[in-house]
Amino acid sequence: MAKHLDRYHRGPRPKDKNEVPAPAPAPPPEEPKKEKQAETAPAKEEEEASPPSALPPGLGSRALERKDSEWSLGEAPAGEEQDKQNANSQPSLLFVEKPQTGTVKVGENITFVAKVKAEDLLRKPTVKWFKGKWMDLASKAGKHLQLKETFERQTRVYTFEMQIIKAKENYAGNYRCEVTYKDKFDSCSFDLEVHESTGMTPNIDIRSAFKRREVKQQEEEPEVDVWELLKNANPNEYEKIAFQYGITDLRGMLKRLKRMRRVEKKSAAFAKILDPAYQVDKGGRVRFVVELADPKLEVKWYKNGQEIRPSTKYIFEHKGCERIMFINNCSLTDDSEYYVTAGDEKCSTELFVREPPILVTKQLEDTNAYCGERVELECEVSEDDANVKWFKNGEEIFPGPKSRYKIRVEGKKHILVIEGATKADTAEYSVMTTGGQSSAKLSVDLKPLKILTPLTDQTVKLGKEICLKCEVSENITGKWTKNGLPVQESDRLKVVHKGRIHKLVIASALIEDEGDYVFTPDAYNITLPAKVHVIDPPKIILDGLDADNTVTVIAGNKLRLEIPITGEPPPKAIWSRADKAIMEGSGRIRAESYPDSSSLIIDVAEREDSGVYHINLKNEAGEAHASIKIKVVDIPDPPVAPNVTEVGDDWCIMNWEPPVYDGGSPILGYFIERKKKQSSRWMRLNFDLCKETTFEPKKMIEGVAYEVRIFAVNAIGISKPSMPSKPFVPLAVTSPPTLLAVDSVTDTSVTMKWRPPDQIGAAGLDGYVLEYCFEGTEDWIVANTDLIDKTKFTITGLPTDAKIFVRVKAVNAAGASEPKYYSQPILVKEIIEPPKIRIPRHLKQTYIRRVGEAVNLVIPFQGKPRPELTWKKDGAEIDKNQINIRNSETDTIIFIRKAERSHSGKYDLQVKVDKYVESASIDIQIVDRPGPPQLVKIEDVWGENVALTWTPPKDDGNAAITGYTIQKADKKSMEWFTVIEHYHRTNATITELVIGNEYYFRVFAENMCGLSEDATMTKESAVIAKDGKIYKNPVYEDFDFTEAPMFTQPLVNTYAIAGYNATLNCSVRGNPKPKITWMKNKVAIVDDPRYRMFSNQGVCTLEIRKPSPYDGGTYCCKAVNDLGTVEIECKLEVKGGLSFCRLLLQGVPPNIIDSYLRDLQSSNPEEY
Repeated sequence: MAKHLDRYHRGPRPKDKNEVPAPAPAPPPEEPKKEKQAETAPAKEEEEASPPSALPPGLGSRALERKDSEWSLGEAPAGEEQDKQNANSQPSLLFVEKPQTGTVKVGENITFVAKVKAEDLLRKPTVKWFKGKWMDLASKAGKHLQLKETFERQTRVYTFEMQIIKAKENYAGNYRCEVTYKDKFDSCSFDLEVHESTGMTPNIDIRSAFKRREVKQQEEEPEVDVWELLKNANPNEYEKIAFQYGITDLRGMLKRLKRMRRVEKKSAAFAKILDPAYQVDKGGRVRFVVELADPKLEVKWYKNGQEIRPSTKYIFEHKGCERIMFINNCSLTDDSEYYVTAGDEKCSTELFVREPPILVTKQLEDTNAYCGERVELECEVSEDDANVKWFKNGEEIFPGPKSRYKIRVEGKKHILVIEGATKADTAEYSVMTTGGQSSAKLSVDLKPLKILTPLTDQTVKLGKEICLKCEVSENITGKWTKNGLPVQESDRLKVVHKGRIHKLVIASALIEDEGDYVFTPDAYNITLPAKVHVIDPPKIILDGLDADNTVTVIAGNKLRLEIPITGEPPPKAIWSRADKAIMEGSGRIRAESYPDSSSLIIDVAEREDSGVYHINLKNEAGEAHASIKIKVVDIPDPPVAPNVTEVGDDWCIMNWEPPVYDGGSPILGYFIERKKKQSSRWMRLNFDLCKETTFEPKKMIEGVAYEVRIFAVNAIGISKPSMPSKPFVPLAVTSPPTLLAVDSVTDTSVTMKWRPPDQIGAAGLDGYVLEYCFEGTEDWIVANTDLIDKTKFTITGLPTDAKIFVRVKAVNAAGASEPKYYSQPILVKEIIEPPKIRIPRHLKQTYIRRVGEAVNLVIPFQGKPRPELTWKKDGAEIDKNQINIRNSETDTIIFIRKAERSHSGKYDLQVKVDKYVESASIDIQIVDRPGPPQLVKIEDVWGENVALTWTPPKDDGNAAITGYTIQKADKKSMEWFTVIEHYHRTNATITELVIGNEYYFRVFAENMCGLSEDATMTKESAVIAKDGKIYKNPVYEDFDFTEAPMFTQPLVNTYAIAGYNATLNCSVRGNPKPKITWMKNKVAIVDDPRYRMFSNQGVCTLEIRKPSPYDGGTYCCKAVNDLGTVEIECKLEVKGGLSFCRLLLQGVPPNIIDSYLRDLQSSNPEEY
């Protein structure tokens, strides 16, 4: 069969074996041990050279499989290999790089890497590592197993690593890596092989091997049934048995073994079934026997599901109930599954065909070679295309596309080819078959090397090409070093190797390229040295200076002028000034030299140090010269004292001259300072430089003496201050007078009036000047020769019917102000203005005063010329002895020092101008306390009650009676007690008098001025008799004042502004007094500092301090007493929202904030 490959068998077959009994006899477990003990030392060595038995079953069987006549360790059987290749050829869903099968020695480390592309992944994928089918290695991570993962942001690739540390033999086996991401899944299987760490080539004694074979030919050993060995062996020994006896399809055998171990059901058709397995050598004969329970049943034989027909190869026999099938001349194609059917039942078995051992017929030979040559190690075996293993120093050689070792098979010849041999290939090589082995030594040496052209020392100029060239006798590689360090290739430096010629080419020489160069051929202890010397003419680098090579230094500072220089070898620098050399030393002006720079140092720069300095460089490659101008600058001299040319109320204008010496740097501007003359504190007036030589200081105090000074500024700094200016005092004229108006006009005069200026200033106000000019002229005439203090003046001597313009000026020490003009010309002619009386509002009603108070009434009027005034009282002339009348041009005054009731009445005022008359009236009422009532009588007495009547007083005090006060007095004590006050009627009933007492009563009258001075008393008394008819007071039941709570004023829906306090108010009544509870959204408000609750006289108030939108909601006021409970609600909406952070800072829990924001968003979706 194609799935079965060559098999191995230890020991020769029997001489005459035409038939193998079924089943093949299996030796007892002790016999293999005895056989192994009887084996010679070479047999033990062969056993040691076999693959380690610790490999897992799947890996071991693949390790022994033959493929293209080459040994391939770690590959699956043919069918599985094909499936694996098909699986690997499919595009991976997630893997970019899958872990590969690996080999490691015992005690060494190995790392498996898997990479996943993360471009289309939103999060990290999940990766799991398994051994076998189910063992998750995540729980095994520790000292010998580490799992790592990294992420490269640039390539967006996840890298997952599994590292096995200090591998052991039992670590070998099949591993699996699985990666999952959401609904995507990808997996990859790989194998790990662990070899024994043997550094020695196994000692193979060919003679002893032949001796062993001879002994085996003489002493026939019993056949070993591998099937019985597998059934009785420990699972850990399966791999060792498979290699020892040439089993390649170990997995198939184990599957069959598992089926054999199943409990067979008792058959009704077969009395005896086939054995589970049969074994026969290649070319031998095998016999299958079954015994039927019923000989009449028809029997059919099958091979791999196909019925077997009788032929020379297959022979059928019938012996009673036995049915026998012979298979002659067995070959590898006969190795398969067979079964026989009888009726509806069948039984099956397995046939295994073994091959004879492979012998080494031509041994390996020791070989000597030179490095780089092709080496072939050749041997011959007894069979064509046999499986052969090659070893180097005891370690198996695995050929492959990337391996330097190739294995070529030509029939019985097996050749190991080494391309381009190196000294590392010197070793002992061995070949092993199932029936023998051979070894030989390979020695690889170097060819003798001759130097045909050595390297030569070179001296080159900077920037030129350097070319180091040598030639050796062999075409070999080598290494270049510079000063003992390897030379790295770059765009400028190239290493050339053409045949036997080696070159080192540097395109443009640099100073750092100077050094000792050595070429060392690989694998030879020979060096070719050369020295490279780079020279460069001196150069002075002035890139850091100005275009004219000028260096500026501030006077008093230290100058260190460092000039970079180049040149190889380092040049010598000489500084000079005016043909005088500057020496190196410790002077104030000195020079310092370094390999890459030269410095000129001036410790304390002075103005005299300005000038041209020269630097000269010289070395063996040439000379260089340069000139540098040094300029020493300083702050400017102070300017001269400034001049103040003009002064205002809070400003002045000043100018000055630039300083004589600007310090060697242009003047950038000036700073100005001022101070009060009596002060020593200067204040800067400008923070931005003043570019001009004139300045206008402002915001000075008027009337205070000031001084100013100047600072000059250049790029170096600020000069010393100038001398202060002469003292000056800011003064200003006043603003123009205001409200200029015509007071009166006659036929020859005009009277003007005005108001003082709005701004007078520190100079004060000395007076006014009034000027006028006639219409049509521009000559202003001063009306007053002297300054006038008053704000009214009459211009006299004017012609009648003339028109004049008038203006007025305010004058102080600073001069006259701007004039104030009257807006239009004034006609000099008296004008009649009809009279008009302006009664004050409080006099349009009756004017009431008490007796004895003063009366002072001012009634303004208008009219020109001055009107005539007439006063009358109740139509009669006023007695000027009792009432004083005072008249002016604009008003009239009535004055009464002590008012009496006789002064009451109607006062008439008449104002007359020419033929125009205006009248007005004023009512004056003078009031006093009333007199007592005229008569008080006792109308009736009954029980404890007395009925009184009285008549109003005769004198009401010139005011209405507003009420009465009634008092009682016991006749015994005559102490008066008030019974009723502010009583409006003229009769009353006095109750609750004491029986047996005698009472008098009196009554007071009352008006707006108070109670009357006297009271009218009853002439007779009222006696409350003890005897007679007893008056029984009616019995009244106590009134029940208890009441359930009830809101008399409800809560109303309210809008509040966020951040401003809001209040909710309602009123409640109830007896007993109800307990008030406030709630928000059905939750009681208790001990919350943001709320304050008040209750006063039944008015309940809830104050919300600085509410936020969170405080909006439904508020409820609840009143509770023993008689019931009542609630009232309202809604509060807070305008203006707060952010989540603001609510959180105010202490609102986050869950409440989230609920609030969701409610707010659902209620107003358009705003969010």
